[in-house]
Parts: sequence; structure tokens; C-alpha cells
Amino acid sequence: MNSRPMQKFLDSLMAVCLAVMAVSVFINVVLRYGFGSGLAASEELSRLLFVWMVFIGATAAYPKGEHMAFTSLLHPLLKRGRETALKLATRLIHALVVLSCALVGWGAWQQVVVGMDSVSVVLGYRQALLPLPALLCTLTIGLMALVQLIQGRAIDFGHAVDVE
Repeated sequence: MNSRPMQKFLDSLMAVCLAVMAVSVFINVVLRYGFGSGLAASEELSRLLFVWMVFIGATAAYPKGEHMAFTSLLHPLLKRGRETALKLATRLIHALVVLSCALVGWGAWQQVVVGMDSVSVVLGYRQALLPLPALLCTLTIGLMALVQLIQGRAIDFGHAVDVE
């Protein structure tokens, strides 16, 4: 499976979010300080897009191994004769990621349900749009981690920094 098109799509989506946020805030600043008025929707739109951009970025970073990793804790297990311990630690890490995603996803789902009954003050969108990216992110990362757990895929030690 080639994830390159998906990676490009997610990167483009983040770029669009950032561009709309920047333009919205810039126009709001110019209107506020130049003309004494502003766009009330600018803050709400920027907040919504920022939340989406963060979770899209987290989803895009996971398959590339770009999340924070404490690889220095596993380096002692790279020595000869400790392969079994490294495999167990790797499986434990993947299982903990799946568990964490399940817990965060459950909380996000509850927030989506609560948000369905309320709308934002200015733009009028459903408040469920704020926790929705967290739910989608945890579902995606949890699925990727579950596949890694089942396949017994090793932790990538190819980070640019040896000790993190």
C-alpha cells in the first residue's frame, strides 16, 4: 500500500487550514487597527481550523515515526541476546498506543455527542466539529498501531537524534 498520496493530501489539507487561518487573522487585524472594526468570525474560524490542523498533523506524523519517542529507553535492548525483550517491549508500546487511542477516542466520542446539540456563537456550526478531529485521529492512529501490534513490527530507531 502506497501512503504517499495520502501523505500529500494530509499535508495539503494542513496547508489550506494554515492559509485560511493566516488570511482570516490578518484581515481581522487590519480591520481592527486600521478601521476600528473586525470580523467576529475570525477567532472562531481560526480556533476550529487550528484544532483540525493539529489532529491532521498528528495523524500524518504517526506512520512516518515523527511522534515523540523515548528511544533511549529501548537502546539497551538493542544489544545481542536481548531480542526477545525488545520484541516484548515493542509489542507493549504498540498495545499502549492502542489503549491510549481507545481512551482518548472514547472521550472524544462523548464530546462529539454532547456537541451535536449546541452551535457556535458566531458561525453557527455544530460544536461537535471541535472534538471530531480528535476522534478521527485516534481511530486512525489506533488502527495503524493495532496493525503494527498484530504484525509485530519493530520500533523505528532511525531518528536523526540518537537520544531523545
